[in-house]
Amino acid sequence: MSTPIRSHLATAGEEFTDDANAMRALAEEVRALHDQVLAGGGPQYVERHRARGKMMVRERLEALVDPGTPVLELCPLAGLHTGDPVGGGVVVALAEVSHTQCLVIANDPTVRGGTTSPTTIRKLLRAMDVAEENRLPLLILVESGGADLPRQADVFVPGGEQFRRLTQLSAQGIPTVCVVFGSSTAGGAYLPGMSDYTVMVEDRARVFLGGPPLVKMAIGEDADEEELGGALMHARTSGLCDYLARDEPEAIRIARGVVAHLHWRRLGPGPAGPADEPLYPAEELLGIASVDVRVPFDVREVLARVLDGSRFEEFKESYGAQLVCGWGSIGGYPIGVVANNGILFSPEAQKGAQFIALCNRTDTPILFVQNITGFMVGTRYEQGGIIKDGAKLINAVSNSKVPHLTLMVGASYGAGNYAMAGRAYDPRFVFTWPNHRIAVMGPKQLAGVLSIVRRNAAEAAGRPFDEAADEELRQATERQIEEESTAQYATGRLWDDGIIDPRDTRTVLAIALTAVHSAPVQGTAVFGVVRH
Repeated sequence: MSTPIRSHLATAGEEFTDDANAMRALAEEVRALHDQVLAGGGPQYVERHRARGKMMVRERLEALVDPGTPVLELCPLAGLHTGDPVGGGVVVALAEVSHTQCLVIANDPTVRGGTTSPTTIRKLLRAMDVAEENRLPLLILVESGGADLPRQADVFVPGGEQFRRLTQLSAQGIPTVCVVFGSSTAGGAYLPGMSDYTVMVEDRARVFLGGPPLVKMAIGEDADEEELGGALMHARTSGLCDYLARDEPEAIRIARGVVAHLHWRRLGPGPAGPADEPLYPAEELLGIASVDVRVPFDVREVLARVLDGSRFEEFKESYGAQLVCGWGSIGGYPIGVVANNGILFSPEAQKGAQFIALCNRTDTPILFVQNITGFMVGTRYEQGGIIKDGAKLINAVSNSKVPHLTLMVGASYGAGNYAMAGRAYDPRFVFTWPNHRIAVMGPKQLAGVLSIVRRNAAEAAGRPFDEAADEELRQATERQIEEESTAQYATGRLWDDGIIDPRDTRTVLAIALTAVHSAPVQGTAVFGVVRH
């Protein structure tokens, strides 16, 4: 029976206040990075774009979506700390269009002319994954200069996959709509070419395999841009344009009309219960988890501020207490919850594997809440079968067929990341809090392991061990791992779908759950062989 979780959080204490202030500072740091992405390619390029009478990319998106409905951008900080433009010069978002949840891809032409970097490719392919797995109509708002030519060696081969994936979406009956606002050149010409529906803006859209400079170099022809690939030519002569719009607002209205006439039917079940607010305020989520992921906390305090009505039916509460499992709902959608309350032992692994199987029998999506340093190590636990028991949990996660959503609210180290549906285990969505840390192990542990290896190697070779040099290496390693395990480092490499403010957790998960229910939600009774 589901009953409300009773919170024991000491919100008036100094520790809570300190943790909340530290988390708020991290969230504001992430928000400042988002603001930089919202600013586009910089004042000079934004001003030039507006001087041409064009809408900014998010203005196009705002005009496209249903008024008053939420928009959830995915991977907004992709490329952070990689050298590529942050955001990849492209917006990817879950949004409601004509009362239909869609996946929208939109180029930002103020960022290097909308050209494609390696990060752009990874973000586009992630978008295709989301559209395919969740059976979401795909809208592409195009204005791009094509490949970033100085980076052609990094984008040409992997970039071709987006066109293959686009045709595969169409073959699966997932509608694809392409709206061309400006240049769509070379490989980019295949975006409208391979979409189910194309809309082009008159006197603006330019779609050609080779622009005038390339045509001149290839065949010596002096080609006119409009005759070569203008919207009017494609509407009257080539037939590539299905709908000709006079301006950008009309193109967006046409795209909304196309989505409306799809009469798209969601194949998953709708909400099954009330989407009532939790009993405790979302603001308190700031003070639950410390920014120091070594500090433990009760994950039930997070669930109490995220689940509908704070209701939770806990499974095997007294067994394997370091793993919290049970049933609840978010946005009215029933979910199973697998959440860490610490390191995983054999009972936790067995409990988690059983619970995942039960969720599959009832076709119930699973929310994994990660705060995990890994599985327990040591002679006692190895002899007790921690490997085979951990394998049961990883087996269950790997072969589960119901949708998985993963929320990282603290540490995500070692095989704990795998057992709790990390990115490599194909959850539908992965979101993180700003304090999140991810690595093969903690910085001190990793540096210490390497130190022991060096010491053992010196002893085996009969060499003296240089303590001072080793200490220097340990400190350097710790600094490196600290830097490479942050939430910002991870999101820049698309290891997740975005860093979210803890206060937005319920809203973000509700949107994600709405998306996964556009596709059928079905479990399985088939899992891999396990040792007992």
